[in-house]
Amino acid sequence: MKGLLLTTGAIAAALTLTVGLGSAASSHSASGAAKVAAASSPLGRILVDGRGHTLYLFAKDKHGRSSCAGQCASFWPPLITSGKPRAAAGAKASLLGTTRRADGRLQVTYNHHPLYTFVKDTSKGQTNGEGVNAFGAEWDALSPAGAQVEKTSNTTDPSPGGYGGNGY
Repeated sequence: MKGLLLTTGAIAAALTLTVGLGSAASSHSASGAAKVAAASSPLGRILVDGRGHTLYLFAKDKHGRSSCAGQCASFWPPLITSGKPRAAAGAKASLLGTTRRADGRLQVTYNHHPLYTFVKDTSKGQTNGEGVNAFGAEWDALSPAGAQVEKTSNTTDPSPGGYGGNGY
């Protein structure tokens, strides 16, 4: 009787472990893939991440490689994926790709532009990073076609609006 109880307990423990690992693996793969979609904004149609936050390109990036690391990446976090990025609602799957960062992580690209968010965009639809000149070049939102979006403004103020390249 005691042997049967131990065997049953061992089988139950093994099944629990197997089911638990299966659940962990499936939830990791489901959440590991970054999502890119299109959304309406004051700038027109732009690309957004899975949280609805604006995605930006950095004009200093060349040949599909990121030029933003360290302090730059703390202000402009790269869109990281651990699986193949997914296109949703208006984004083109054919324009999605990845590039390997210096730290080994995979950063999502769109039309060969590495993608970033901006720390000052704290909710869906904000475009506070549009046209900012920081870390040696300009940051622009991307259109679903994969081109930079230009901010249309009625103001004649030439200031770049915060986070200028002087020390950032």
